Amino acid sequence: MINNKFTMVAGIALGALITSGVFYLMSENASEIASGPAEEKPLYWVAPMDPNYQRDKPGKSPMGMDLIPFYDNKSSGVDVGPGSISISADVVNNLGVRTALVEFKALHTEIKTVGYVKYDEDQLLHIHPRVQGWIDKLFVKAAGDPVKKGQALYEIYSPALVNAQEELVLALDRNNKRLVSAAEDRLKALQIPLSAIAKLKKDRKVQQNVTFYSPQTGVLDNLNIRQGFYVKPGTSLMSIGALNQVWVEAEVFEEQAASVVEGLPVTMNLDYLPGKLWQGRVDYVYPSLDIKTRTLKVRLRFDNDNRELKPNMFAQVTIHTKTTGETLLIPKEAVIRTGSMDRAVLALGEGRFKSVEVKLGRTSENFAEILMGLEAGERIVTSAQFLLDSESSKTSDFKRMNHTKDDAAITLDTVWTEAKINSIMLGHRMINVSHQAIADWDWPAMTMDFVVAAEVDMALLDVNADIQMQIQKNITGDYSVVELHTAASVSESSDNSGKVEGVINSIMAGHRMLNISRGPIEKWNRPAATLNFLVDDNIDMSVLEESMSLEFRFNLVNGDFVINEIISSTMPASNNGSSSND
Repeated sequence: MINNKFTMVAGIALGALITSGVFYLMSENASEIASGPAEEKPLYWVAPMDPNYQRDKPGKSPMGMDLIPFYDNKSSGVDVGPGSISISADVVNNLGVRTALVEFKALHTEIKTVGYVKYDEDQLLHIHPRVQGWIDKLFVKAAGDPVKKGQALYEIYSPALVNAQEELVLALDRNNKRLVSAAEDRLKALQIPLSAIAKLKKDRKVQQNVTFYSPQTGVLDNLNIRQGFYVKPGTSLMSIGALNQVWVEAEVFEEQAASVVEGLPVTMNLDYLPGKLWQGRVDYVYPSLDIKTRTLKVRLRFDNDNRELKPNMFAQVTIHTKTTGETLLIPKEAVIRTGSMDRAVLALGEGRFKSVEVKLGRTSENFAEILMGLEAGERIVTSAQFLLDSESSKTSDFKRMNHTKDDAAITLDTVWTEAKINSIMLGHRMINVSHQAIADWDWPAMTMDFVVAAEVDMALLDVNADIQMQIQKNITGDYSVVELHTAASVSESSDNSGKVEGVINSIMAGHRMLNISRGPIEKWNRPAATLNFLVDDNIDMSVLEESMSLEFRFNLVNGDFVINEIISSTMPASNNGSSSND
């Protein structure tokens, strides 16, 4: 019995040992599988809905959402400029990031607005008496009643009509053609029906009451009289409107007015007949805007043979403007509108994104026209772009990676100054410095934080180091360090001069300044970079052109790089097919 118990205990212990070993091995393997190859570590974790909520480890946001890791922009090994961010593929999938192609398409714009159905005023008749008298009999009873052409409307007793009839009878009795013609003309002017005049000439019996008839088919509107009313020429008796065609008066915004012209097709739907569409056209564009609403009134015309459209109905209309030639378009949902600018998020591939400023043109229901900021063939983010933009906009200059003529005007708002580094925040790419007074911006000497641009290598910075830094004022109103030199790097040389090669991106002749993408400066241990150079007065700038390759010497003067000698210059073969040396 004892041996059996011992065997049982030993078996249990051995099983537990084996099980624990298996679990250990599984956990080790799982850890290795999970970790995989050496992965980059996030700089921090950020809340999906609040980019200001950042932590140094995973967790939950105040809204209960999982924090998202943020990686170093340089992890891809490709420098795409300030504001570029990089996130892992699984985070991209979790965020549901979708992209779309920037491409040339024909923009079919539609103007959606509302309006009200009205009578066709070209066919709206107002009935007024031309004599005073009493309505002895009213043949129509209520507004809205249908009437036909020739239908009796009312019967009136008027002494003036009686006298006019008697004048015709007397003229007939005297057989005076001139008097007969004059008496007939008077009766016609008083709108007595021609049939009544013919009957009077035939039987020569004066009618005390005269009946008047409808001049057209339609519906009765604005019935202002009842049987027994006394009326006079200023009285509005009733109106008769035709419904075979109707007007719809709508309003469009001032910026849409240029796209609306007479003859454009229009579709309309009404709430009381859902699913049914009416086809019409723009009949008239009114000449002036409403001073209060800043809208332009437009008159639309629709056929209404089945009488389904009723005056004063509320209608939803769509004006189909003319399709123009192909233009650069992006999905409308990709546009991020702010108070100061419109932006879009570029998808650079491999989990890299960057916010750029765009200038919009016309918009339709689904697409927006791009006038500036994007190029055909690029991809932009159409879903989760607000989160990506909030992170990118912290350091972005909202400019494209390539330099254009428009960039030159922006980069002018920069200044060099000397400073001392107080602290370095690598995770946020920020430094706290105490800088000297900046006379160009009317800044006193002070201590403040600056965001460091992505192209600046922060690994070369040390606390308490003396530096020379270039500060740029961004479009968003904040400031960032776009170039800097440490005292140690400059002191390696006996002077502040250097020789380097570069390519001219833009020329600012009025400021005697060139924007150059230069190669590395080995004597200062500086990597390749793009920055502005001043040009000495002894150099003729008229011989310089954009895209020209240069080899030049420069000096560092009061924090500015000044080109004092151009050793050689070469134009690309695609420009002129030849090269020249200075």
